[in-house]
Amino acid sequence: MQVMPSMTRRTTIAAAAALPATLVAPALHASPPAASPGDRPLFGASAWTLPNGLRVVLAESRRVPVVAHYLFYAAGAGEDAPGKSGTAHFLEHMMFKGSSKVAPGAFSLVVAREGGQDNAFTSRDVTAYHQTVEASRLPLVMGMEADRFAGPLLPPETIEPERSVILEERRQRTDSSPRARFYEAFEAALFGPESWRGRPIIGWESDIRAIERDDLQTFYSRRYAPGNAVLVVAGDVTEARLRALVEEHYGSIPARPVTPRDRAAPAAAPTEARLIRHDPNVREASFLRSAMAPTLTWGSPQAAWALEAVAHLLGGGQGSRMHRALVETGLATSAGAGFDSEAVGVGAFMLSATPRPDVAPERLEVAIDALIDRLVQEGPSEAELARSIRQMTAGALLALDGLGAAPRLLGSALACGLSLETVEYWPAHLRAVTLAQATAALRGVFAGAPTTTGWLLPEGVPAPRGRA
Repeated sequence: MQVMPSMTRRTTIAAAAALPATLVAPALHASPPAASPGDRPLFGASAWTLPNGLRVVLAESRRVPVVAHYLFYAAGAGEDAPGKSGTAHFLEHMMFKGSSKVAPGAFSLVVAREGGQDNAFTSRDVTAYHQTVEASRLPLVMGMEADRFAGPLLPPETIEPERSVILEERRQRTDSSPRARFYEAFEAALFGPESWRGRPIIGWESDIRAIERDDLQTFYSRRYAPGNAVLVVAGDVTEARLRALVEEHYGSIPARPVTPRDRAAPAAAPTEARLIRHDPNVREASFLRSAMAPTLTWGSPQAAWALEAVAHLLGGGQGSRMHRALVETGLATSAGAGFDSEAVGVGAFMLSATPRPDVAPERLEVAIDALIDRLVQEGPSEAELARSIRQMTAGALLALDGLGAAPRLLGSALACGLSLETVEYWPAHLRAVTLAQATAALRGVFAGAPTTTGWLLPEGVPAPRGRA
């Protein structure tokens, strides 16, 4: 059971590269952009919808007798009620406390006994439960997952013990880490500590303590409905076989009304434009700058695709502008840019850097400002845009071989309201980005979007003043 900041194409491909090969919003981009003759769907997945509203996706691969079974719900921490942040994650934990046919705690034990693996994760946009097993055991895990889908027990006597587990998880992952605490405060500084975008996925401690069983039951009743779920199966199973199994196990779950996502538009200005924190337990300074940005579900989808390319050419490793201007010149030990285009609602375009020990933070921030100013004024070059798109598509395709990539990519995109084609043809979407689009998108982010700049500093290190 995990808290995930996001589970999108970018993070999934990075994770997939490390995996062993064996192991209800309207759809956007309903068709791929103009594709070249060589364009093919990445996974060749097939999809259908049950009468109760459950969407099913199959990415068949017969190379090894293994299947991955993922059930996504289009509900994450962004759907937590005000004052009850952490509800989605708390419910994820409680879904392992038994159902009508599975005893509390037995789910994972059964999967492990069969030689498989199972887990779950909560991000801001989705909650997902997954198992990877030998192909003949697919009916077993599907039956157990469908049973808790239809009716988890949520035993009252397990609420407080599980709350203690979650609070300890928060202490270990966030409260005990200066950088995690800083990042949490940084997100809140940009979006607001009580906004759906500024609250931590695991929840504020006071909110976790306030969550009651009725809150969990309400979240389940409103969000865990067939019409708000996506089932993705990848691996060694035919479509005919999967259709029969899905109908047997999931077809009888009754359709229920779904509470649609209701994510407020972001504020016109950040809660704090600059966040400076000193901590005696850090030894090196850290710089963050984040600007509100469009995504494929909010604002301009065209700009979101363009920002994918801009993030890579600006801070995508060696050869990027930030690496050349900051790392190769000796100002920083690391520097990068990140952007998540597949988020639900407003996104964030982030810059990060770590100055070398002998470089004053003020000097590094001045260099970053100059770098961004020049990029905004002149725009990127045609050559660096083309190189970035080529590197992103070619490098990512090499990481799609693992069994875990397909269900995570497909399930998270569909649960976020995107179409199957968005995933299957995303290289064509990136190749369609023009220089004019990239330039307009980066100027939209860096020359007017609400922005927060943050520094985490060792004790005694002077804070940069920033621009007046």
